[in-house]
Amino acid sequence: MSFFEIKNLVMRFGGLVAVDDFYLSLAKGELVGLIGPNGAGKTTVFNMITGVYTPTEGHIIFQGEEIQGKKSHEITAMGIARTFQNIRLFNDLSVLENVMIAYHCRIKSNFLQAVFRFPIYLKEEKKMVNGAKDLLEQLDLIDFAYEKASALPYGQQRKLEIARALATHPKLLLLDEPAAGMNPNETEELMKLIQTIRKDFDLTIFLIEHDMKFVMGICERIKVLDYGKTIAEGSPEDIQDNPKVIEAYLGERKYA
Repeated sequence: MSFFEIKNLVMRFGGLVAVDDFYLSLAKGELVGLIGPNGAGKTTVFNMITGVYTPTEGHIIFQGEEIQGKKSHEITAMGIARTFQNIRLFNDLSVLENVMIAYHCRIKSNFLQAVFRFPIYLKEEKKMVNGAKDLLEQLDLIDFAYEKASALPYGQQRKLEIARALATHPKLLLLDEPAAGMNPNETEELMKLIQTIRKDFDLTIFLIEHDMKFVMGICERIKVLDYGKTIAEGSPEDIQDNPKVIEAYLGERKYA
């Protein structure tokens, strides 16, 4: 049984087929990339995995359980977290509060217990604060803990979004263009960070990215989408030399 598997996934919007017969199998601990031109269907795949869209056809299986059709919060609670192509932080809240919010999917106390500050909630709240601070420490964001998220430099906001995803205690982490808008130094830092959290948090990682140097440098295996269809899959070396990929996306080989 695969750790994570997608079979014959289709997403139609009226007469438009955004994703057609998509398949994927991830072993535990793998780091796999998904690339393709704009509009190829990459983010639609992520949206189906995380419950934003219900697939028109197909199966999404996580640790032996089918998850297509489940709600986003249910999928998060099962152990799948994501970041977004466009950063979605709570800009007016502090860095620490942004991470604490993500812990709420693991809270057992109810609304009334939280409102009236019951001991069970206070205990969980203390655990949330300590856990959030630990995460910020691990991602070198602790110095910004009490600043507004909007005040962070762009690269640090990207790291904060990853910290928030990690706070849900995921087993599978989906990263949607994590290097978008970053300069080369920030991208290099991010590559190291992803390798570190993969090891430290025992993660399986599936990512979308347009920065080919980033993808080729970090992914063990790459899938390529074009007009919703898989046109290639293999190692970075295989992908760079694949004529269909070169024609559809890469243009020419420059990433070795």
